[in-house]
Amino acid sequence: MNWDDLRVFLAVARAEGLSGAAPRLRLDPATAGRRIARLERSLGAVLFARSPQGYTLTEAGQRLVPRAEAAEAALAGGLGDGGQDGAGRLSGTIRIGAPDGCANYLLPQVCAAIGAAHPALDIQILALPRVVNLSRREADLAITVSPPATQRLRAEKLSDYHLSLAASRGWLAQNGTPETLAALGDARMIGYIPDMIFDAELDYLAQFGVVRVPLAANAVSVQLNFARAGAGLAIVHDFALPSAPELVRVLADQLRLTRTFWLVTHAGPRDARLERFSTLLREGMRAEIARQEASVALPVF
Repeated sequence: MNWDDLRVFLAVARAEGLSGAAPRLRLDPATAGRRIARLERSLGAVLFARSPQGYTLTEAGQRLVPRAEAAEAALAGGLGDGGQDGAGRLSGTIRIGAPDGCANYLLPQVCAAIGAAHPALDIQILALPRVVNLSRREADLAITVSPPATQRLRAEKLSDYHLSLAASRGWLAQNGTPETLAALGDARMIGYIPDMIFDAELDYLAQFGVVRVPLAANAVSVQLNFARAGAGLAIVHDFALPSAPELVRVLADQLRLTRTFWLVTHAGPRDARLERFSTLLREGMRAEIARQEASVALPVF
């Protein structure tokens, strides 16, 4: 099989269509379509079911994906210096997908330190209020709050982290401090837009009987800024609290949640460069979470 045709196949499979794949391939859609047709003729198999909605992999196409990805990984591992400069430091580009809380309050510090030690490495952070799609190659690796349910992806635990109930001093002075968790059902709460919660691990408020969320956002940073502005009570990441000096923790003896970050990569052949970067990322994340959570020295109401 021609590797260049396999490259086109993978791009179309990940984009689920010619239009989405063409810009990544630097080809026009018609040329990409001809390349797919040529690959199908050479294999004697139909790889995609075509429809106005896009290209869907057939059974033959699904069987080809892991073989094509293995070829892709082998080629990447065999090129040149294997993603290192002359001093053995990482080079090239690595893109990390992460939920926006992690992307805003942890990854900049961690990636800045990695980048300083590996100046030829370009690090891109894709901050999204949803799960990053590695199958479409939105990123090289992803940080999630739940391990994936597919065998095509590999997950390893990065670190536990904690969340607390918090509000601004001004809001508490004006509205009073809730005395029990049961009182949260009637409190002015800040949280996720209910129908945009992309992972059950983020549905914090439901377990405390909160039905109405008067101030909601799909981004952690917006929720934190709602609380900083004195809008109400929010469940916030402890590692974000150093960035919000206006906030104090509330009912800390009754509410402190523990969640886990997972590092997710493709389950195919391991890429030595990504493996090395993953080790640096894992060590940096654990140290940064511990540092930020230990630095929270706020009054507790």
